[in-house]
Amino acid sequence: MGLLDGKNALIFGLANDRSIAWGITQAFKARGANIGISYAGEMLERRVRKLAQAVDCDFVEPCDVTRDEDIRLVADKAAAKFGQVDILVHSIGFANREELTGPYYNTSRAGFHLAMDISVYSFTALAQAFQPLFRPGSSLLTLTYYGAEKVAPGYNVMGVAKAALEASVRYLAFDLGPQGVRVNAISAGPIRTLAAAGVSRFKDMYRHFIKLAPLQQHVTIEDVGNTAVFLCSELAGRVTGEVLYVDSGYNIIGVPEPPECE
Repeated sequence: MGLLDGKNALIFGLANDRSIAWGITQAFKARGANIGISYAGEMLERRVRKLAQAVDCDFVEPCDVTRDEDIRLVADKAAAKFGQVDILVHSIGFANREELTGPYYNTSRAGFHLAMDISVYSFTALAQAFQPLFRPGSSLLTLTYYGAEKVAPGYNVMGVAKAALEASVRYLAFDLGPQGVRVNAISAGPIRTLAAAGVSRFKDMYRHFIKLAPLQQHVTIEDVGNTAVFLCSELAGRVTGEVLYVDSGYNIIGVPEPPECE
């Protein structure tokens, strides 16, 4: 018996085989879940459909999360396909590349709005559209990063967006709690994904991370996938409104230990 046997899991934000969403998809499938996948844009369709075949998924739908009508359409199709949805994963974040370089105060108004709409409001919009499909014991999960709490140079407006996303997790957990629906987030360490490539200082973050994290190990999409299984299974049946770190302990460090002198 798998931890997710018979559960219907819909995953938003799959881009390629290096996506955190792919690590979660594989982990869910291995534990018995029925998979549905949504992606953004025609450019991603071919590679996403190929990945979907690898996990025997025949529910593959595009969705522009800035458009309520797109979200409603996917929700309607999910209702027709699955009846109810037990797990909804939001692995979506975006900011214009120019907003991720230089000082944060240079963030444009339009760039701020775009980052907040795609990276934050989309989670609320999905929760709103799919709320009628959730049954007691269902789970919503989103992905965040430590730049929501502390300054990660170059992360800029995405750090502000992730802070708002984490607040959304708590408010959604409160609102959906009486329905028996849980809402949580995973804060992953730096992983080489398509989204990370747009952060100007990511290479520095990635290189220094392994020196500073207590476990001195990089985080993988498989690590995140396994944690997602826990949070969306009955093992975490009384866990909601939380941000769970999968970062080799990096977040516990207050003052980094200086490197030993040679």
